[in-house]
Amino acid sequence: MSQEARHHHVVIVGGGFAGLYAARSLARTGVQVTLVDRRNFHLFQPLLYQVATGNVPPGDISSPLRSVLSRYKNVRVLLGELVDLVPAEHKVILADGELSYDTLIVATGVQPTYFGQEAWTQWVMPLKTIEDAAAMRRQILYAFEAAEREADPALQRTWMTFVVIGGGSTGVELSGAIGELAHHTLRSDFRNIDPQDARILLLELTDRILPAFPPSLSAKAAASLARLGVTIQTGTRVTDVREGVVQVQQGEQTEQIETRSTLWTAGVRATAVAQILSERTGAIQDRMGRIAVEPDLTVPEYPDILVLGDLANISPAGREKPLPGVAPVAIQEGQYAAGLIRARIEGRTPGPFRYFDRGNLAVIGRNAAVAEIGRLRFSGFIAWLLWVFVHIIYLIGFDNRLLVIFRWAWNYWTRKRGARLIVGME
Repeated sequence: MSQEARHHHVVIVGGGFAGLYAARSLARTGVQVTLVDRRNFHLFQPLLYQVATGNVPPGDISSPLRSVLSRYKNVRVLLGELVDLVPAEHKVILADGELSYDTLIVATGVQPTYFGQEAWTQWVMPLKTIEDAAAMRRQILYAFEAAEREADPALQRTWMTFVVIGGGSTGVELSGAIGELAHHTLRSDFRNIDPQDARILLLELTDRILPAFPPSLSAKAAASLARLGVTIQTGTRVTDVREGVVQVQQGEQTEQIETRSTLWTAGVRATAVAQILSERTGAIQDRMGRIAVEPDLTVPEYPDILVLGDLANISPAGREKPLPGVAPVAIQEGQYAAGLIRARIEGRTPGPFRYFDRGNLAVIGRNAAVAEIGRLRFSGFIAWLLWVFVHIIYLIGFDNRLLVIFRWAWNYWTRKRGARLIVGME
């Protein structure tokens, strides 16, 4: 361990995939690392929809940051929130103090956006945090309970209508999980309603769901969703959301959809930290608020500040579009950032970040998924098995993996979901 490494302080803001993998990759290097996050746990966001539909409890996809990093003596964890930045003084200003850094890594991710329609926030339910998933689970399960007690058929139908806005991977996975819940898990649980009568609408602005996938896989995903009772409406623009109503437009036609459950998976934008970065460094933000970074993930003219994960806009050589905000990208960026810091301390000049694309996966339901890996495109049971394997591997913590494997195996054979609890009702 060199003297320079021992005195080099890396501050990482954000404990998501990028920040956590950067911290783990810097472990035992001699570099002093401080990881700051306003939550005390790492959240495996790709499985939030399973919490929202009662498939797994929140604790199975969350790991305390201190526990994950406890064996790395050169890494400390602080519960805090970045509120300002002073690049000239190498200082991070927290809500309750400040930190000095030699290298700063910012990876605070994204948050839901409603495309300027902030009035919709009181009527739609996003899916970005544990609290969001718990609230969504409460709403979905309560909707069936309310329908069971409702004597008016029209109101009963309103309660049993679920509108999912956004046909990307999260929207597809969420609507498919609701379909399985209605058609299998809850099928025999009620007396006055048939859960299979639930109307599940998946709304997508473009001409097909899963626009990031090849059209052939989008079509197969659509067919799998149809078997679960999901109605897909593509080319559909949401023009208004208010209490009990979603207004949509298809071409020249306008429709009013009556529902008590409007679930939002349509868009995200960078957290407020990106605005602070832009104001303090002059960095350019794209339309999603992400920071345009150099090929080595640094902020232009600030080589000691790196931006990773969903917060970064980067198009590596050979790619026309910026890298997507998915876990594999964030993980590789975190590992690269750690390698860059080590190289600099050792006096080496690292090359630019290169992303190894391992493909795209999206699950629709039991035995149903779609996968694109290089030139290979396939769907069905094999794709589903691959999806299970990949998500288990990426889960942080051995205990979490065992719990999720057990729950998925139990749910697979019994179609029962053990986390169907309605909690937090006012």
